[in-house]
Amino acid sequence: MNDLLDNFRLYLIAFALPLLLSLALTPLLRALALRFGHLDKPTDIKTHKIPTPLLGGTAIFLAFSASLLFMRFYTSFPTGTLRDLRVILAGGAVMFLLGLIDDLRKPHGLGVKVKFAVQFLVAIYVAYYGIRIHFIHPDYLGFILSVIWIVGVSNAFNIIDIMDGLSAGQAALAAFGFLLIAFPSESIYVNFASAALAGAAAGFLPYNLSKRFKIFMGDSGSLLCGFVLAVVALGTRYTDVNPLGVYAPLFILAIPIYDTFFVSFLRLRRGHSPFIGSKDHFALRLEKIGFSRRRIVGLASLCTLGLAMFAWLITQVPLAWGVVIVLALAIEFLLVGIVIAKIKI
Repeated sequence: MNDLLDNFRLYLIAFALPLLLSLALTPLLRALALRFGHLDKPTDIKTHKIPTPLLGGTAIFLAFSASLLFMRFYTSFPTGTLRDLRVILAGGAVMFLLGLIDDLRKPHGLGVKVKFAVQFLVAIYVAYYGIRIHFIHPDYLGFILSVIWIVGVSNAFNIIDIMDGLSAGQAALAAFGFLLIAFPSESIYVNFASAALAGAAAGFLPYNLSKRFKIFMGDSGSLLCGFVLAVVALGTRYTDVNPLGVYAPLFILAIPIYDTFFVSFLRLRRGHSPFIGSKDHFALRLEKIGFSRRRIVGLASLCTLGLAMFAWLITQVPLAWGVVIVLALAIEFLLVGIVIAKIKI
């Protein structure tokens, strides 16, 4: 019991420290962005009305990294955990810098090929050091799927970053979801990384949602959040009770993954590239029929909270109940997708 309380205190610190740092750093970086003209300007695809500071991702990265570095010296990590955290920090730093360079080069940014090449190299690096799918055989297939998963989820959070509070809110809640499933467990790096990302993203949110002090996190923040969540999803055991527990990460990350497949399918059906932005996201379709942006973000957040609870539940219940949960959620997403796709944009 004492060990459980001690671990809880450590994870609370790992959350509170980046929360406070992000709250303090975000307005400073907003001022820097305004000073040097690092602004995201409206276009035909983007939905904001005025040029907006674009350095929020830097605050998230600094707060997240500082928390993990502080916890490294505050507590004694096992050798394996220390290695995994180093891998996350190194890979996260590259993803952050890739997004930052892309942000600085807007409106044209880096090319799709360059961004994907770097992302795949980072994903290969992570999988090479053992953070990957281990239950799929042969091993090379698990390795390949792990690389695709990391790149896919990283970009899913970038794709969903089209409305204030949506991507960052999903990141914070998803991180809590993985912490819920992993705690208490031997997956120490998952717990610390999840707590740190939740705090860093939550500290950024008030400014992202503010009208007076608005700031965007940009590709640097969305790629970082997606990368960290993709990696922590690979570090927890889900199938101790039943094999369907393997779907838990898909539940927790369902909103960004769903939107990615949703817009990609619709764009390909129209003969357009899925890599070229358009206003066919589920959130923008809901706005089209009268939902306010705050309400859309709130509904998405409630859905993720509910899905995180189902994700935890599916790792705890017998197989028969797991089948019921998976089928019910799959049917619901299919029906919702059909209805939303009919909304004219």
